[in-house]
Amino acid sequence: MNVNDVEIQPKILISYYTRSGNTEKLANQIKNLVGGDLFRIEVVNEYPPSYQEVLKVSKVEIDNQYKPPIKNYVENMDEYDIVFVGTPNWYSTMAPPVATFLSMHDLSEKTIIPFATHGGGGEARCLTDINEMSSQATVLEGIAIYGSQAETAKNKMLMWLKKLQIFSNSLRELND
Repeated sequence: MNVNDVEIQPKILISYYTRSGNTEKLANQIKNLVGGDLFRIEVVNEYPPSYQEVLKVSKVEIDNQYKPPIKNYVENMDEYDIVFVGTPNWYSTMAPPVATFLSMHDLSEKTIIPFATHGGGGEARCLTDINEMSSQATVLEGIAIYGSQAETAKNKMLMWLKKLQIFSNSLRELND
């Protein structure tokens, strides 16, 4: 076998912040479709259990561009070629823990693929704000899925990944 005939698969990281579990459902679907490693962004100080209280706290954080401390860091970020970045839509932008994650990691020369869940506000500025914070990276077209449809969004996710030409061997077989 000629070494030039071997296709090298990019190394994929699927990073995400989730509060209600919807963004995590999309992250798991991406993993099932294209492979990769999951990285759940976790805050040091949990948000309040009440969604209304979360809205109050996150509004102050967003208005003040506050980046809450997170518990974990990707030590081997340089090993990844593609980084999916998942977030819920909070006040028309990414959740503050995702902004913390983006500011803590050098994503230059990476391919960033944003994805978001929402409760009716669509992508708003979530995907463009991720793009702006990843200015040294190549940012591909993202997707926003209504949160309550996250569990059943596999076909939408599959079509999006095919459009982006992000394939694993199993996704290639589905494409043939």
